[in-house]
Amino acid sequence: MKTRLLLPLLLILASACGPKWEVREGDGYLYITQKDGPTLGYTTAPILEDKGLAFKDLNRNGVLDRYEDWRLPALDRAKDLAARMSVEQIAGLMLYSSHQAIPGSAYGFGAASYSDPDHKSWDLTDQQKKFLEEDHLRAVLVTSVESPEVAARWNNNVQAFVEGIGLGIPANNSSDPRNETAATAEFNMGAGGQISLWPTPLGLAASFDPALVRQFGEIASQEYRALGIATALSPQIDLATEPRWSRFGGTFGENPALDTDMARAYVDGFQTSDNGGWGHQSVNAMVKHWPSGGPEEGGRDAHFNYGKYAVYPGSKLKDHLRAFTEGAFRLEGGTGKASAVMPYYTISYGIDPSGKNVGNSYSKYIISDLLRGEYGYDGVVCTDWNITYDNAAIESFDGKCWGVEGLTVAQRHYQALQAGVDQFGGNNDKDPVLEAYQMWVADFGKTAARERFEASAVRLLLNSFRTGLFENPYTSPAKATEVVGNPAFMQAGYQAQLKSVVMVKNHASTLPRQRAKVYVPQRLYPQTPGMFGLFMGAPAHWDYPIDRTLVEKYYDWAETPEEADFALLLIQEPYPGTGYDVKDRQKGGNGYVPISLQYRPYTASYAREVSLAGGDPKEAFTNRSYKGKTVTTYNESDLDLVLKTREEMGDKPVVVVVNLTRPAVLSELEPYADAILLTFGVQNQAVLDLVSGAAEPSGLLPMQMPADMRTVEEQYEDVPQDMRCLKDTEGHVWDFAFGLNWSGPIRDARTRRYGGK
Repeated sequence: MKTRLLLPLLLILASACGPKWEVREGDGYLYITQKDGPTLGYTTAPILEDKGLAFKDLNRNGVLDRYEDWRLPALDRAKDLAARMSVEQIAGLMLYSSHQAIPGSAYGFGAASYSDPDHKSWDLTDQQKKFLEEDHLRAVLVTSVESPEVAARWNNNVQAFVEGIGLGIPANNSSDPRNETAATAEFNMGAGGQISLWPTPLGLAASFDPALVRQFGEIASQEYRALGIATALSPQIDLATEPRWSRFGGTFGENPALDTDMARAYVDGFQTSDNGGWGHQSVNAMVKHWPSGGPEEGGRDAHFNYGKYAVYPGSKLKDHLRAFTEGAFRLEGGTGKASAVMPYYTISYGIDPSGKNVGNSYSKYIISDLLRGEYGYDGVVCTDWNITYDNAAIESFDGKCWGVEGLTVAQRHYQALQAGVDQFGGNNDKDPVLEAYQMWVADFGKTAARERFEASAVRLLLNSFRTGLFENPYTSPAKATEVVGNPAFMQAGYQAQLKSVVMVKNHASTLPRQRAKVYVPQRLYPQTPGMFGLFMGAPAHWDYPIDRTLVEKYYDWAETPEEADFALLLIQEPYPGTGYDVKDRQKGGNGYVPISLQYRPYTASYAREVSLAGGDPKEAFTNRSYKGKTVTTYNESDLDLVLKTREEMGDKPVVVVVNLTRPAVLSELEPYADAILLTFGVQNQAVLDLVSGAAEPSGLLPMQMPADMRTVEEQYEDVPQDMRCLKDTEGHVWDFAFGLNWSGPIRDARTRRYGGK
């Protein structure tokens, strides 16, 4: 195809009918607007003209190649580009970076450095330059950002850097969920640069409103693209059938129908652009975690060796697949299905008919036979982070090579590629991928190896072509500041918070409470281990759980219970630990302990005698049972606070607000509270709006609330809604889809659709 090479910053009169396109200057980049084509953003790439239209000459060869021609279908362009790539370049495309903070930090995970001592916050780190240029990496996971402006400028620096390398393939930046709230943040109509604030996914599920979840996706995707982010490592659509699981709060709960509808709405919201399909506002959704991380044995999490097994004692795998196969893979919008899937770390024990028990990303049955074969999924499959690294100890937070501990790092890459994986999360280094390629050549020949690598390259490139990154990967810092957390988005998030709160008790119409004197006791904040098993943050201390200035906008502050009209307590669910205790192992035990959902010390009298799954090269046993062992929660003091306040208040009302990330046994405190609200990550101001009657509760339980720990132990990890539920002093059963408004139990279209009792 003959084309004409044009110089940047030249106004083009492409036909006698007038200008078809023109070059303009952005903030650190150039962009072309054209009547009959997309906006092109670039810095140094030459511009080609064909039939009066503009194109980027990304490989600088003076020819309009098929992958550079935005008029062609994305699949055709992806195939053309994949065929032009070297094996080394494809290996880089298969990498997904470790966590990248902006600006980079010299401390913690992914420590960063800068060669220039006078670097700006948006400059690339030395490590980023290396993995982008030497390792050909193009998928970058962004974590914290200093501000929307800094994020946008960093993105533009990244895109300018890779535009000048090789084939000019843009970076596809991504993010884990980043729209959740801080309880102490006060709602206002201007975010001050902060992204819009929404409840947790479990809170969104409590709205029982898929349209609300789709609205969230539509808003969050605009914020993501303004920040330079084109892929969301979400939603987490694991069916949360195991109530003790620490990641329960990141899911849409335990009901298959609700989970399915929410998954579909979320992905549609993120991926569907303004034209009804893929476009420049689309954000790829990477749904996780196939085939579900929900049924973890004993509730232990697979980020750690001691939680590596998912079990299916009720044979309910199909229930766990529904949110994928009927939700995320069956969209209402024009994008059709989620663009990427992430398997979980777990060994889905006993699922593979061949009897193999390996981590999901290493399982040919789970990836190739089930996901790609039976369900026809042809998008990207990306591993969870660090699965190919070595694991040092049962309790260590490092590699998660479950089931393939005896293989080398390169052999693990090879086995995952054989299983059907396209991309390796948390790997910045192309070398083990290239070693895996050579293993494929040795086993199947060079032609087969090249075909296998190109197949993954096409899938990966599609997610950049369809979202318009090859045309314009740049974003305006000014627009980022304007769009991210704008007043309309903040208002929408706050309204969602109000809709997410569930009122489960309201004795004698205790709520709403109008202007009165309120007593808010201080709460003991214990020091608890974080996700990595380390004790982080401030030492244990007493403090008020809510700002007095905020409270006084609604009520008069009472210093003592005696002068108050009612008490308001804000506490946390019981925090039990992780299910593994090194001290138990050091004393001669197997290290495994219960995960308790009650405040008082718990002894696991009804636990299994023998675990369903077990075995590890570092353990001389296979039985991971913890039967008969006792654990104490870190925040038993929250229950003490309720009981003490009840005694101090006498007959005056006690209102308890419990923040939840998973189900809890609240039978210990329920009789001592007149009203109980359950929250899922909301601002305290939303709580006060509900307590005062400025808004009416409308949320419904997205999961069961167990009557006691016996039913928790006796339920099956993979079976939804199989517990005996708490029955309170009002006679209400706290089952799935239960919730109260001012009139009493809610009965509406939502409860009819999803089977509320």
